[in-house]
Amino acid sequence: MKRQPLQTDRLRSAGYDGRSSRLEIEFTNGDIRAYKAVPEEVARRFLSAPNPASFWEDRIAEEYPWERVSATRDAEARAGLDALFGKPDKT
Repeated sequence: MKRQPLQTDRLRSAGYDGRSSRLEIEFTNGDIRAYKAVPEEVARRFLSAPNPASFWEDRIAEEYPWERVSATRDAEARAGLDALFGKPDKT
């Protein structure tokens, strides 16, 4: 699933899969939540909202069931990129 960056203090990126009605949101603390059964219109409005964090809090956070996406998958992807391009400088 391709995610688009979000410019908020709490949310880093989000993406939507219309086939499974699944909305994935990555938080700035590294957590990734997958919300289930999210209608396409709700996802579209969230992704285009002027303040996605407020939209998430008001219309998604407690309305749809969610599960934490495995951090292992993210770590494996990061390790693969590090193997190709080297680890980023921490300066």
